[in-house]
Amino acid sequence: MANAASGMAVRDECKLKFLELKAKRNYRFIIFKIENQEVVVEKLGSPEETYDDFTAAIPANECRYAVFDFDFTTDENCQKSKIFFIAWSPDTSKVRNKMVYASSKDRFKRELDGIQVELQATDPSEMSFDIIKARAF
Repeated sequence: MANAASGMAVRDECKLKFLELKAKRNYRFIIFKIENQEVVVEKLGSPEETYDDFTAAIPANECRYAVFDFDFTTDENCQKSKIFFIAWSPDTSKVRNKMVYASSKDRFKRELDGIQVELQATDPSEMSFDIIKARAF
């Protein structure tokens, strides 16, 4: 169903894959892109993949949405996990592209119930592993 404000539809597969990541932990990450006025799944990362694999899979000059399931151990030695929503909008991408992703972000994020941390990045340094770790605690 398209939203009148952004005109953007979200393919059901996006929500289904996100639920699998959240409930079954089938994926480490999911990268989404907007294609023909619709948000679609571009890449699924297997549970064995790392944060480096994730960042390598995101195109350097094109906007994307992504979710990353971050596992970590607290200072009290407890295993925890947080689901990050990352809006990647590099300075080098086209202005029109950035506008489409920006105007559709909140609506798309609402479709993914269970996001715990949101991160906006325009440069790889803004989504470094250290920032992810710091935001998880």
